[in-house]
Amino acid sequence: MAKRDYYEVLGVSKTASDDEIKRAYKKMAIKYHPDRNPGDKEAEEKFKEAAEAYDVLRDPQKRQRYDQFGPDAFGPGAGGFGGGQGMSMDDIFSMFGDIFGGGGFGGGGFGGGFGDFGGFGGRGGQHRKPVYKGQDLRMRIELDLNDIVNGVTKKFNLRTDIQCPHCKGSGSEDGQESTCGTCNGQGVVYKTRQTMLGIMQTQTVCDTCHGEGTVIKNKCKHCNGEGIVKGEKQVEVDLPAGLVEGYAYNFTGKGGAGRRNGVNGDLQILVHEKPHPELVRDGVDLVYNLLLTIPQAVLGTSLEVPTHDGKAKITIPSGTQPGTVLRLKNKGIPNINGYAGQRGDEIINISVYMPETLTKDERKAIETLAGSDNIKPSTSIKEKIFSHFRDYFKK
Repeated sequence: MAKRDYYEVLGVSKTASDDEIKRAYKKMAIKYHPDRNPGDKEAEEKFKEAAEAYDVLRDPQKRQRYDQFGPDAFGPGAGGFGGGQGMSMDDIFSMFGDIFGGGGFGGGGFGGGFGDFGGFGGRGGQHRKPVYKGQDLRMRIELDLNDIVNGVTKKFNLRTDIQCPHCKGSGSEDGQESTCGTCNGQGVVYKTRQTMLGIMQTQTVCDTCHGEGTVIKNKCKHCNGEGIVKGEKQVEVDLPAGLVEGYAYNFTGKGGAGRRNGVNGDLQILVHEKPHPELVRDGVDLVYNLLLTIPQAVLGTSLEVPTHDGKAKITIPSGTQPGTVLRLKNKGIPNINGYAGQRGDEIINISVYMPETLTKDERKAIETLAGSDNIKPSTSIKEKIFSHFRDYFKK
């Protein structure tokens, strides 16, 4: 079933600011939160739908692609939640808990901020330990035409946060944690105050355990209890065929390691196309500019032209006019937003070279032909040639 427009889901206009989008998502999340709608499957789906819309519209890169291509901007395997993968409840609580003041914690029903709305302490009222997300990374990759046409697997080393090898990411020297005495393992503390309307209770993240519910007494000396250290890791990514210049491609979980065995951040690949020496890209088509000599155009010939995967032999009919366009079907680039197997063509634009200088004999030979009726263009030929130029300038 086709997805609803993300702007429609959040009830904002396409020119909405980042703050407007964030406020709209917060309103939707509160309205359809599982703790407010226990057992309501429809509310749960709306809760997930709002989170998916927010995930795309909050990110300038994703939002730009969505505005340009709509849902087709995120092809299969594109990573992120705009790529058709869908969101689970754990994904939502992990990624967007901080929007309500939860400090980026996962699962805790959006952390302390929901306490102001009647005590949404967590999913089903149970405390969930925070899940920390690692650093998102971004890098630029240069691809040649062969990579773009066929797709490519790239391996490279990244300098980023990695799991502490000494404590295996736990942050503890001995692997032991104890229940926080301040919040009794709840990760939150409650404060009450007297108001004109009566006694009000609010919920905030525990300052002692920072919402975890446990504390580490014997912190790892190598990572100071963080569970991560600076290091290098090898990353492998599969880039699909048909990518374009400036395309930002997201890979979930390929970024830096999360604190205390949290989830990895994402890696965003920005594509740069290396120019081909002979072929020019035009969308999903490849363009080759072929320059013929006068004898080749007049008499016709057979010759080879370059393609993305080698060469192709073509036949030039006698009397070929400048501006003629030939087309090699399916010799272009796969359409990343199209159907499987859909690809462009190679377009051959033909020009005819006119010599700038002539020898005496060459000039005499051409002067001999000048009076021939076949040398003079007919009205129909003139119209045909001029139509090529009109079509070119329209394009």
